[in-house]
Amino acid sequence: MKANYLMSLIVIFILSFLITPHANASWAYPFVVWKGYVYVVTEEQVYEIDKKIGHVTNHTDREGTYWGNFSNAYEIGTKYYSIVGISTNEAIAVQTQDDTFLKAIREGKYKSEWHCLQS
Repeated sequence: MKANYLMSLIVIFILSFLITPHANASWAYPFVVWKGYVYVVTEEQVYEIDKKIGHVTNHTDREGTYWGNFSNAYEIGTKYYSIVGISTNEAIAVQTQDDTFLKAIREGKYKSEWHCLQS
């Protein structure tokens, strides 16, 4: 009896999650997260690319908190690069689909549940 009750609760939970509309976030700007920091992507093109330093591992436009190299605007696999003469503490370059590189300026620490749990 308890097993049937538990199974019913699980089914109801899953169905409510699937039926409930998820709000799309209205992000103020496109960003990427790298090594726990938010980098705001600008429209400034970068031409002096140094080394590949990472890539987007998590992408969504839905509200919530996410972990890893998250982006609200760039798909999984989008590459990050260091920029010649600029510290990654200041800015990185994000490769776009048309093979241009846009400057992303470090804004601050990314506050996700994952990072809070790791602290």
